[in-house]
Amino acid sequence: MDEKQLKFDKRYLQMAKIWAQNSYCKRRQVGALLVKEKMIISDGYNGTPEGFENNCEDENNKTKPYVLHAEANAITKVAKSNNSSEQSTLYVTTSPCIECSKLIIQAGITRVVFSELYHLNEGLKLLERAGISVFHFPIEE
Repeated sequence: MDEKQLKFDKRYLQMAKIWAQNSYCKRRQVGALLVKEKMIISDGYNGTPEGFENNCEDENNKTKPYVLHAEANAITKVAKSNNSSEQSTLYVTTSPCIECSKLIIQAGITRVVFSELYHLNEGLKLLERAGISVFHFPIEE
């Protein structure tokens, strides 16, 4: 990979990290950007569906089952637009879970760049099996 692409990867991941700050979730804030031809075509962060309360955790500090992941929010948002995620890159602060990886494959995303490893790695294995380029790019604070 060339130096210019590495600079773009780092900057987009930094932007995704800033975008994660929009999340109301207390346990983990995750941000995602979908980029195609050096243009951000969608964004997302983890949170409850539109119109729901902005509390991601229940009274026992467990994540509510209907909380959407940042990747799912970015993918569904682009689906409502005139853009296509085909041949795009997903920048996400935490590696995708298996459910989000299924969406990434079906959305035609060809590259995933993330900064933090999620404690489960089935999603990454699925992406690699599907031939999607996956890059772990840790970024400092």
